[in-house]
Amino acid sequence: MWLRLRQIALVAHDIAVVEDLRAVFGLEVGHVDPAVGTFGLENRILPIGTQFLEVVAPVEAKTAGGRYLERRRGDGGYMVICQCDEHAPRKRRVAELGIRTVMEVDGPEYCIMQLHPRDTGGSFLEIDWATGADDPNGPWAPAGTQWREAVRTDVISAITAAEIQSSEPERVASRWSDITHIPVTRETDGNPALQLENAIVRFIESTDGRPEGLGGIDVRATDKERALAAAGERGLPVDGDMVLICGTRFRLASE
Repeated sequence: MWLRLRQIALVAHDIAVVEDLRAVFGLEVGHVDPAVGTFGLENRILPIGTQFLEVVAPVEAKTAGGRYLERRRGDGGYMVICQCDEHAPRKRRVAELGIRTVMEVDGPEYCIMQLHPRDTGGSFLEIDWATGADDPNGPWAPAGTQWREAVRTDVISAITAAEIQSSEPERVASRWSDITHIPVTRETDGNPALQLENAIVRFIESTDGRPEGLGGIDVRATDKERALAAAGERGLPVDGDMVLICGTRFRLASE
């Protein structure tokens, strides 16, 4: 069985932060999903190659997204959303581990399993299935049907890592390993990590004064200089190859 990083979700107080992402990374909005209004949210989906970056923002009081903003003390990473080849074994594994689900939907073309972050540790982890899963460029219901027209890779071309921060990175890494059936490996700096089919999930110690969550994302840069220059022009924090947008560390790695 394989597991592919297909989407990263960020949560923001104001959806206008999408303009920073567009300006710095040369991305375009490929879909706006009215269905998230059910949860008191609005969203924007920005394709990055065959993956997606989503931003959600509350439009009503007392939403789950709003509470998450309070817990994480501001804008930041929200969800790591993976695609699998077989959903039923994943569901059985989660049940065996006694992990609660926040949302489960089983359909003929798309299945969702969103896990409770208190049971996984780290952040929201979602494991979904879509018809045509063997093709990395295949359908992805959350992004609608016209997303390919919005793909722009002039500045970045892929999401290569998700960075989960916590006070207990070893424990969280072990828990995610149990859930995903992927063994824990070590990066060169010793941090525990899981190797997905197309990306890494890295687990680090929280050092920024914020609670556990999705703290950073690595992206493959096709024009790093353009991204860094655009970030500087917009007054965004830049530290070497890292840009802070929506409370999230974006690390740019050259192709």
